[in-house]
Amino acid sequence: MTERSPAPGGLALIEALVNTLDLELGADALDTPQGRERFGITGDDEADQARVLRESLRVALLAHAGHPPHRAAPALGDLLAAAPLFVTVDPADGSAALAPAGAASLLARVAAAVAESLTAGTWMRLKACEAADCHWAYYDRSPAGRGRWCSMQVCGARAKMRRYRAKGA
Repeated sequence: MTERSPAPGGLALIEALVNTLDLELGADALDTPQGRERFGITGDDEADQARVLRESLRVALLAHAGHPPHRAAPALGDLLAAAPLFVTVDPADGSAALAPAGAASLLARVAAAVAESLTAGTWMRLKACEAADCHWAYYDRSPAGRGRWCSMQVCGARAKMRRYRAKGA
């Protein structure tokens, strides 16, 4: 849907997960073996959990852009609280980070990505498109951090055309 480059660091995982559902077409990549494999999802139960996580992430990304939730979803913080993480310390420079524990479940990888982006100051720049039929995740690289659409050429142009037509009617 978007011509934007992927989000930096671990946010690329979150962006990719949120964008597994095309709201306009109703196509869900998590319905396919290839789409599931990309995230290490092996069974239907894991796919269902990934869908819940995806929609909770979308609610958070809509909030980053100043928009209300698109539907009811469990609070992202509640989901991430169950993620098995541990602290790693690099012996060379002493830097610390949170890392997924054990088999690195999707939930734990997402939690680690959120933690990494918090320390990098990039978490609030990952947003969901304002367009109700889109809500595609994108990384806002605008200088002021006020991006509203995943694509100015598609969603932005549609919104501006709707506003223009509403004024003339």
